[in-house]
Amino acid sequence: MSTLTIRNIDAEIKDKLRLAAATHGRSMEEEVRTILRSVLSQPAATKGLGSRLNARFAAIGGVDLPPPDRSSPPRAPDFGDAQ
Repeated sequence: MSTLTIRNIDAEIKDKLRLAAATHGRSMEEEVRTILRSVLSQPAATKGLGSRLNARFAAIGGVDLPPPDRSSPPRAPDFGDAQ
């Protein structure tokens, strides 16, 4: 087994960890190991954000919009009178 030292943990986080460990009847070290095991054993996202959003909202349908006309060069924004 390896040893890992974590420094500069906020006091609030440390207090929450201490309370969670006490609630579960574990040491703070064991609580951290349990949290890390739990988080890191979940499968990583295999799709990007756009794909996940599309999958979530695909059932409600969508709107097909025509692509914007790209034949003219971009123009500078008009911010009105700068006085």
